[in-house]
Amino acid sequence: MRTLGVDLAAAAKKTAVAVIEWADGAARLAHLSLDVDDAEIVRLFGTSDMTGIDCPLGWPDAFLPFIAGHLAFDPGPVLEYDGIEGRRLLAYRDTDRFVTAKTGLIPLSVSADRLAHPAMRCAVIQAKIARAAGPQARDGSGRLAEVYPAASLKGWGIHARGYKGRGAPEAEELSTALADLTLKAPWLDLAGFRADLAASDDMFDAVIASLTARAVGLGHTLRPDAGHAAAALSEGWIHLPSCLLSALAGP
Repeated sequence: MRTLGVDLAAAAKKTAVAVIEWADGAARLAHLSLDVDDAEIVRLFGTSDMTGIDCPLGWPDAFLPFIAGHLAFDPGPVLEYDGIEGRRLLAYRDTDRFVTAKTGLIPLSVSADRLAHPAMRCAVIQAKIARAAGPQARDGSGRLAEVYPAASLKGWGIHARGYKGRGAPEAEELSTALADLTLKAPWLDLAGFRADLAASDDMFDAVIASLTARAVGLGHTLRPDAGHAAAALSEGWIHLPSCLLSALAGP
């Protein structure tokens, strides 16, 4: 298996990708790069069996009729979401609420937070992938899955808090997280990229996204049940690993 992890930013700058090749109970980091454009992401998608992308694949189902009603001066769809609870439905997807219930983590809102610009880019990338390789289901049942590195790290018991940023404390936390990953995954060959990973939280997240893509490919993630299935297809679904990190190595 060959997995691609993408830590997506709003533009090529700070977008990182990581390709891991899996064979014979081991894994090797075959490619790692930063400042990656759409064309390279689409190209690498085409050479990978499963891709995990750290970015929402869709918007809350409630958000679209709300915006359409506002655009058309139709108060009906807008007033359906009056009040704080209504606004929460506009801000958070079904999968976001699921992740919070399972992990205690609160994903950023795709419609009301800093994820909006990356999500717009992600929608364009999904369209480019569809044109090149066919549409990919947003629930992760195809070759593209939404992942959340912070949740994967927590689920795998990897110490990783406060590592995102450029200051000395963040760099120290990133080094600690990387050391913990290498300790818990001795079967993962970083192939000379350790210094790059220690210097870039974006690259580190891309590796975690690629590891999570492996979990998706093996069927070792929490999938949407009947109550979440419809929303997952339209809004996207964050795949939380349901296995130990060690289970990724084989078979």
